[in-house]
Amino acid sequence: MIDLHLHFDGSLLPRTIVELAREQQIRLPSEEPDELKLFLTAPQDCKSLNEYLEKFDLPLLVLQTREAIRKGMYTLLCSLKEQGMLYVEVRFAPQLHVQKGLHQADVVKAAVLGMQEALIGSFFKAKLILCCMRGADNREANLETVRAAAAYLGRGVAAIDLAGAEALYPTADFEEVFSLAKELGVPFTIHAGEADGPESIEAALSFGAARIGHGVRAREDKELLLYLKERKIPLELCPTSNMQTKAVESFQEHPILNYLRAGLKVTVNTDNMTVSDTTIEREFLRLERELGMSPKERKALLLNAADAAFLTEEERWRMKDVIGRIE
Repeated sequence: MIDLHLHFDGSLLPRTIVELAREQQIRLPSEEPDELKLFLTAPQDCKSLNEYLEKFDLPLLVLQTREAIRKGMYTLLCSLKEQGMLYVEVRFAPQLHVQKGLHQADVVKAAVLGMQEALIGSFFKAKLILCCMRGADNREANLETVRAAAAYLGRGVAAIDLAGAEALYPTADFEEVFSLAKELGVPFTIHAGEADGPESIEAALSFGAARIGHGVRAREDKELLLYLKERKIPLELCPTSNMQTKAVESFQEHPILNYLRAGLKVTVNTDNMTVSDTTIEREFLRLERELGMSPKERKALLLNAADAAFLTEEERWRMKDVIGRIE
C-alpha cells in the first residue's frame, strides 16, 4: 500500500498523544486512549473543512519539543510499517510546532530523525512533505518553511505543500511561496479543490504544482478535467475525508472511480488516519464495497500512486515491481 497524502498531526495515535502528554505534564480531556479518540475524530455529522480542522488542536499541543516530534514521527511510522505499507509521504507544517521556542529547522531535523529511526532495516520507505499554511499574517513563516525544505531536500524531505482553510485564504494569494520553491528547486503539491472550487486547482497548476492535494471539485469544470487528464496531473484523493469535509455529500457520490475510468491519474489516500478514523486498507475496502472498484482498478490506483510519488526513477521502478508482484 502507498499513501501520498497523510498528515502527521491528524494521524497520531491516541495512545501516543496520551504518552507524550504524560511525559510533558500536559493535561488532556482524558488519559484513556479510547475516550480521547472522541476528541480527535471528526463527528459523523461534520459540517465543513473548518470544523474538521479543529481536531488538530490536541495533537499539536503535545508536539512542541524536539523529543516529542521525534518520538511522534517514529511511533507513527512504526504503526504504518505494521500495517504492511510500502511507502508513505507524511506531511506537516513546521511553523505549527514552534510554540515553545523551536525554530522550523529544529522541527524538521527532529521529524527526519524519528523517520530514519523507524525505517532502519525495513523495506518500508517514507519521505516528508513540509506544509506552508494558509493565513493572513504568516508570510515569513511560509518562506522559512520553503527554505527549510530546500535545506533538507533529498535528506528526508521530498517537497512542500500548502494546507489550511482553503475557502478563507484562496490559493491564488500564495504565489510568492511557490515562486521561491521553484527558485530553490523544491517540488510541490498544493491542497486545492476541496473547500474551494476549480479556480483553486487552476491557481495551483499555474504555480507549477506537480500534484493536487484532493482536487475532488475538478468535476465542476470540464475543461479543467480534460487538462488534468492530458497533462497526467496526479490527484491525491481522500474519499472518507472528502466526505467529512463536505467536498462531497456522501461516499457514494465520490468521483474517484469516475475520474479513474475517464483516464485521470488519481490516487487513494487517508488524509488523517485518526481524524477520519481510517487506514489506507479501509479506504480501498470502502471503494470496493460501496463504489464497486474492481481488482484491476485497485492495481491501477496503486500504480498511479507509485507514478505520482516524489521518488527517484530507481525507487519508482522498485516500487512498481513490488506492486506488480503482490497484487
